Amino acid sequence: MKSRTSSRRYTAVGLLLTGIMLFPVYWMLNVSLTPQQDMRKSPPDLLPLHPTFEGYRAVLHDQMPYLGTSLLIGLGTVAATLVLAAPAGYSLAKLRPRGGGIMGLALLVAQMIPGIVMAMGFYGIFLNLGLLNSWWGLIIADSTIAVPFGVMIFTAFMSGIPDELTAAARIDGAGTWRTFWSVVLPVSRNALVTVSLFSFLWAWSDFVFANTLDGGGDLRPITLGIYRYIGNNNQEWNAITATAVVASVPAAVLLVLAQRYVAAGVTAGAVKD
Repeated sequence: MKSRTSSRRYTAVGLLLTGIMLFPVYWMLNVSLTPQQDMRKSPPDLLPLHPTFEGYRAVLHDQMPYLGTSLLIGLGTVAATLVLAAPAGYSLAKLRPRGGGIMGLALLVAQMIPGIVMAMGFYGIFLNLGLLNSWWGLIIADSTIAVPFGVMIFTAFMSGIPDELTAAARIDGAGTWRTFWSVVLPVSRNALVTVSLFSFLWAWSDFVFANTLDGGGDLRPITLGIYRYIGNNNQEWNAITATAVVASVPAAVLLVLAQRYVAAGVTAGAVKD
């Protein structure tokens, strides 16, 4: 009985904390359905009693190019991250090059550099190279955040792959690249999904790099497209929150679909036999 009571208490606390954390999401949805004339109503309605879909119509009319640009940048960042991080993780995990420990420390330090500091550095470099206001410049910038994380995830995961598996491939005549491509990479599905998901989400939600490096470009991501509804004297809050809701849908769907792979990927290498 004591154990059952304790379990119910923990469940109640967990539900309460979950409700508190999800309330901003609900409120964003509520505001997106609230008519413009009711935005400053006091006290505000806890439920959308007179819902309007004007904000969502505005999103479909105005924001689709920005959503397409964000999708392009996100997929490009995923591709660049996997191409660079997977071979680097395999090298650190299985080939153990000289200086690998220092390289791992450098990757860890790279994760600690604030994004705004990197954005200022990229601005000077991109200005000299003529890469400002370009979608592929944002892919390069976002990849600098995702690649170090990806290398660490791949290294931890591939370290857990038995050496006998790679040794058997070498006995069968496979070289280093063939072993990586045909043996190691197929069994690293969890790490691939984890790195791809986080890379996409970082690029999809990026604001600092986008605002610094692509503030005046024709192809701007959704994090900048939302400013279409913000003026000096007027803010279209239902359109703003509707844009936020629509932009949150891909991230939420990906997290739900990939959660079991992510759980396995981020915990790989945490426990050693």
